[in-house]
Amino acid sequence: MEFGISTFGEVTPDNLPGKAINAHTRMQELLAEARLSDEIGLDVFAVGEHHRPDYIISAPEVALGAIAAVTKNIRLSSSVTVLSSADPVRTFQNFATLDLISNGRAEIMAGRGSFIESFPLFGYHLNDYDELFIEKLDMLTKINNNEIISWQGKFRAPIRERGIYPRPYQEKLPIWLAIGGTPASAARAGKMGLGMTVAILGGLPKQFVNIVKLFRQSAAEAGHDLTTLPLAINCHMYIGEDGETAANEFWPVYEKIMNRVGEERGWPPITRGQFEYLRSPEGPLFVGSVQEVVDKIVYQSKLFNHTRFLAQILKGDMPHNKILKSIELFGRKVVPAVRSLLQAEQ
Repeated sequence: MEFGISTFGEVTPDNLPGKAINAHTRMQELLAEARLSDEIGLDVFAVGEHHRPDYIISAPEVALGAIAAVTKNIRLSSSVTVLSSADPVRTFQNFATLDLISNGRAEIMAGRGSFIESFPLFGYHLNDYDELFIEKLDMLTKINNNEIISWQGKFRAPIRERGIYPRPYQEKLPIWLAIGGTPASAARAGKMGLGMTVAILGGLPKQFVNIVKLFRQSAAEAGHDLTTLPLAINCHMYIGEDGETAANEFWPVYEKIMNRVGEERGWPPITRGQFEYLRSPEGPLFVGSVQEVVDKIVYQSKLFNHTRFLAQILKGDMPHNKILKSIELFGRKVVPAVRSLLQAEQ
């Protein structure tokens, strides 16, 4: 199993046309998180695209290019690239360039996005939400597989026998689909033989078992080799020296961020009791001691038999040294323990 860090780069908005001090500080913190993740031997560092004042990453390829310059081995992924409102040609070119810079470490994690700000920003209609993604994913995979393409769709000007450059250092860019639990998306990923990342940020993990089964069933029916089919699980994580301390430190951050999003979407406020339920042994929150996190990863491995675990960081108002400590505990203590346990069970 591979292990990595995922982040959306939460930031306190500067609310200024320039002189973005908070944004600058947060970007430097992300570089430090990536450097540490690389130094302690984690496999992946992923940054997700948003177009809101409370998130810093709107151009994941640019941020990953900076990360490539300060790391050596760790794979560099988006989590997620909002493909529905992006141009597949530019997306491919940007990630191929990242791949050349990083000596072949780039990946694309494509999704429709859980927020909708990018659609009006780039001139798209939400009524076309599904069609846009399907069409652009088709174009992106064709570009990835062919140097010269001819392509025609509904939402973009056609291409006639054009080459898309540069080409990546890798034979092909790994393309993953990021989903939040939609069966049609899981079936699409399996049918296309693409890696799938399931974001389990709410609801019990066992509720996603059928989604994973559908993914693998669709892949098998399409003739893909299940033994090489990547599957990632993405969950929020914060590790402390003991479980109670970790929970007390993380709860204010989680409450603030989740209730801000929840208010926008009409959800009731989350309570401390719900938070404790979510971080229980069978819940989706990896918040606790080293051993608690180890046990939960092993538990999920038995549910999904996944090939990658991404720990999503929520910083909020947390002092950055505590985030770095959590990442270090993850890489130096959790990962070796999980690998040892999984190897012993084989």
